[in-house]
Amino acid sequence: MAKISVSNLTFCYEGSFDNIFEQVSFSVDTDWKLGFIGRNGKGKTTFLNLLLGKYEYQGSIQTSTIFDYFPYRLDSGQMKKCMADFMDEIAADAESWRVIMEMEKLHMDAELLYRPFETLSHGERTRVMLAILFSRDNYFLLIDEPTNHLDAQSREVVKAYLRQKKGFLLVSHDRDLLDACVDHILVLNRVSIEVQKGNFSSWWENKQRMDAFHEAENEKHLKEIGKLKTAADRAARWAEKNEDTKIGYDPIKEHDRCMGTRAYIGAKTKAMQSRIKQMEGRIEREIREKEGLLQDIEKPAELKVMPRKHFKEVLVRADKFSLAYGEHKVLQDFDLTLKQGERVLLRGENGSGKSSFIKALLRKNQADEAAGKDCVESGVLQTASGLVISYIDQDTSFLKGGLTEFCVKNNLDESLFKAILRQLDLERVQFGKQMEEFSEGQKKKVLIASSLLQSAHLYIWDEPLNYIDVFSRMQIEELLIRFAPTMLFVEHDVRFQEKIATRVVDF
Repeated sequence: MAKISVSNLTFCYEGSFDNIFEQVSFSVDTDWKLGFIGRNGKGKTTFLNLLLGKYEYQGSIQTSTIFDYFPYRLDSGQMKKCMADFMDEIAADAESWRVIMEMEKLHMDAELLYRPFETLSHGERTRVMLAILFSRDNYFLLIDEPTNHLDAQSREVVKAYLRQKKGFLLVSHDRDLLDACVDHILVLNRVSIEVQKGNFSSWWENKQRMDAFHEAENEKHLKEIGKLKTAADRAARWAEKNEDTKIGYDPIKEHDRCMGTRAYIGAKTKAMQSRIKQMEGRIEREIREKEGLLQDIEKPAELKVMPRKHFKEVLVRADKFSLAYGEHKVLQDFDLTLKQGERVLLRGENGSGKSSFIKALLRKNQADEAAGKDCVESGVLQTASGLVISYIDQDTSFLKGGLTEFCVKNNLDESLFKAILRQLDLERVQFGKQMEEFSEGQKKKVLIASSLLQSAHLYIWDEPLNYIDVFSRMQIEELLIRFAPTMLFVEHDVRFQEKIATRVVDF
């Protein structure tokens, strides 16, 4: 067992005015199954790159261990080759027989090592890379969001596999995966960093309890500060009024007053002023104790969506609908009736036709009969007349340029759009950047904010939560439960499925 000790770590990107990390210190053991969570843009992937020695930083990171990173970054040439032909380029000490043993644990055939890598599905690519990653000894493994784009079956395989392993740091926003696979949690809070034993659910329970305690303490301090300020103000007024009586008096009204009274009044005023100073000191102490109590509290803003009401109950109907690309049949005799008020989950393995059906539905609603090259449709696919759809694509590669250009292009109110992004915890500093510089999670938030700003009869979301941080996921869940828009969605997050779907359609 070795330790990774981080001491006074400070880092910011060149040309940036804001530090990603500032005077950060903590330590972890390399035999832990460590989950790593934090909001989008807080620096999770940056920290992994710091461990890998890719950036210069201030402070120290001390360890005797060697790191390896998932996913391996492959170039276009490698994508066209078989993994067996270039495995030594990405992991020089990997032995084929050990990789094949790990592949068996991941329910994979060794034949996949000898197929062009670009022909493998997302799930197959992920599992091949994990097999290589865990086939070697004496590495601490940095695993960055392994379940993005994976269907439910592949996620279960990866979850069961990681549950048997140790000695890794797992960046993930999948609460189900974190609960199943980790025994410690490393959290990038809003201001601080903490390490805690347990899984996501135990950490979240402790955090809610601690947040409630801090809020109660904050209220207590505020009340005490208010009382002290009132008392100090009252005493100051009394002292000032009392001091004014030292000089001059009416001998008729104050016949019992003598010259010695002046000294008595001065002494009394001085004592009162001393008490005021003591109160001010207590106020300062209360304020200092209050500072920082709420700095790490997660209180997401309440999002809003304004769904439209359609005059028809049935918004989408598919009856024996089939779809094929050339000789490849994507859908065969598919039936679906989507009624107003439902939130229907389309569930199935990758490649089962979920996204293809969504694209066909969008074309039908836009009265675009050009289905695409080599695409043949048959059967019935209907949408209600005048149906307004708000759509989130699983692909973010088309997001380029600034947010202002994006708003103009999509006819969005820029101020409202940016307000929603702020509610999704996208920092204002991002507003001046090009979207190409955004993290994948920040790009997804752009698409979600755009969809929420559109008043629609039907919201179609295709894997909206890929790369989205766990806090924003819970925030979006609360929104959808509260406003109950009609939805057709594809999402592999098990917790999200359980909370949001009113009905499941299996492909």
